[in-house]
Amino acid sequence: MRLLVLGGSVFLSRAVAEEAVRRGHDVTCACRGSSGSVPDGTRHVVADRSEGLPDELADDYDAVVDVGRLPSWVRSAVERIPSAHWVFVSTINVYSDDSTPGGPGALPLREPLHEDRDLREDPEAYGPMKVACEQVVSAGAASATIIRPGLIVGPGDPSGRFTYWPARLADTADHPEVLVPGSPDDSVQVVDARDLAAWIVTCAEERRTGTFDGTGLATTRAAFVDAVAAAARELGLHDPTTTTFTAVDQDFLVAHEVEPWMGPRSVPVWLPLPEYAGLMAHDVTASFDAGLSTRPLSETARDTLVWLRETPDAPVTGWSREDEEKVLAAWHERA
Repeated sequence: MRLLVLGGSVFLSRAVAEEAVRRGHDVTCACRGSSGSVPDGTRHVVADRSEGLPDELADDYDAVVDVGRLPSWVRSAVERIPSAHWVFVSTINVYSDDSTPGGPGALPLREPLHEDRDLREDPEAYGPMKVACEQVVSAGAASATIIRPGLIVGPGDPSGRFTYWPARLADTADHPEVLVPGSPDDSVQVVDARDLAAWIVTCAEERRTGTFDGTGLATTRAAFVDAVAAAARELGLHDPTTTTFTAVDQDFLVAHEVEPWMGPRSVPVWLPLPEYAGLMAHDVTASFDAGLSTRPLSETARDTLVWLRETPDAPVTGWSREDEEKVLAAWHERA
């Protein structure tokens, strides 16, 4: 298969290129290359998508994988290479209802935004622009798979969200009490970038059509923390005999100005309920039936910790240990 990856130097798109090379495919990565190198075994074509695809990328690829977010980028690329099978990586942020578990066909979509917006100035445009991109691919490509990932995690994650938890559970010698947000029964749902990439390549190989959510099976907050702790323990970085976990309810966290999801004073991978109850509780039965397969969460956490130890400047978001300890002290002192 001749595969064109629009990207290829960072996280998911890089994992796609690596997986396709591993399977013996002829892989071209089209990107500026300013964010990193493309994998060994691929051909790199320097491309700035704001200027369109370069002429050397002719319409002779069997498949294209695109992670683009701007409608103009996706539109010009599909117009250049319409005969290929497209695997478009969208997002669950296309759904307008964040409170209800569901998936493709069961949840309403946001209104499409067909013009480009700068997400630094208008972050709420992300989902609507992705809806527009999906429509462009579905209307213009010979055939297409639309994949809507949830939270993508694992080694190489540039967001630092999931990475907070392996780092935290490996830091219990000096900070043995770990704050766990919300209820232990709250739903958590993530997908390892390598597993998602493998499925993307399979969809390209099979020219599979349809729209799917690209995330793993939902688990509980308690099981999520246990899996990450097991990974840290496997690497000798976590002592369960001296570590305690304290569940702190969301109202208390909000009252103490703790932010959800990501940021400098946040507990990552936590979202307030019920308004966000659907974001980490999607039904992915159809995705698994279509070939998605995921590794144990403990393996993802272990590999993330190894990557962290090898990459000291890897991004890790979330609040400081000092902030965590202040909130824990206030929790214990409450009336």
